[in-house]
Amino acid sequence: MPSIVDIHPHVISPDTARYPLNPLGGTQSTWSRDRPTPYEALVAAMDQAGVAKAAIVQASTAYGHDNSYVAEAIAAYPKRFTGVFSVDVLAADAVEKMKYWIGKGFGGMRLFTTGSTMPGQATWFDDPRSFPAWEYAGKAGIPVCMQMTPQGFPQLRGLLDRFKDVRVILDHLARPKLVDGPPYAADKEFLDFSQNKNVFLKLTPLNVSPADWGKATPKTFFRTLIDAFGADRIAWGSNFPATNDSLTGILGKAQAALADASAEERAWIFGGTAQRLYPSLKD
Repeated sequence: MPSIVDIHPHVISPDTARYPLNPLGGTQSTWSRDRPTPYEALVAAMDQAGVAKAAIVQASTAYGHDNSYVAEAIAAYPKRFTGVFSVDVLAADAVEKMKYWIGKGFGGMRLFTTGSTMPGQATWFDDPRSFPAWEYAGKAGIPVCMQMTPQGFPQLRGLLDRFKDVRVILDHLARPKLVDGPPYAADKEFLDFSQNKNVFLKLTPLNVSPADWGKATPKTFFRTLIDAFGADRIAWGSNFPATNDSLTGILGKAQAALADASAEERAWIFGGTAQRLYPSLKD
């Protein structure tokens, strides 16, 4: 049984002089302002919850493309942490920046194309200027996390066709519709990504506790996901502390939502897939 691994926590330093705020889009997220969580507090929360390791995701809505604080966390706990950095993939020096952060112990990249402070679906992520970054992600073997909505799926399909070596992780499952229930016809475009073996899913509290399940249920939806993608392509992420709950509470709710999955499937979702995506987090 692999250790429990979280592939979507964030850290925020209370020291804004050393780590100045510079959020993407110019607006800081409410959670990062109200619940600054230094990496020492994340470690304490992980110990309490029984989470062994984590891939810390850059808080783009606090620090933009300056990944320095996550780099400090990795340096302090190299056996427990890797990181998911953010860079401007349209910039001429994007690949050099990627090499720099990979050298600091980061194991993945994230493209923040939508969010609470940046509503709507941005279209820049398949700009030809981004192609060197995509190509290097494949060469370096690092996954690319996509914070996106289904409106960006046609662009993503084009990128997957062009860059066949790049593994893509859909943050928050790219926000599926859910509400029509089985057989989830409204989510067909999302479920069709199961045919591309380089697409992985990140299951977070947004999916465990959506605003409205409609005709869906956790049992039918997560079984649909596992049957389509395989548990070895689904990984749990806490979204702590953006999710206003303890890490113990967040993990417990996710485990309860997946109670009908087999022990082997749960082992993949809560640890094995994360270690597949981020080899430095292996036991």
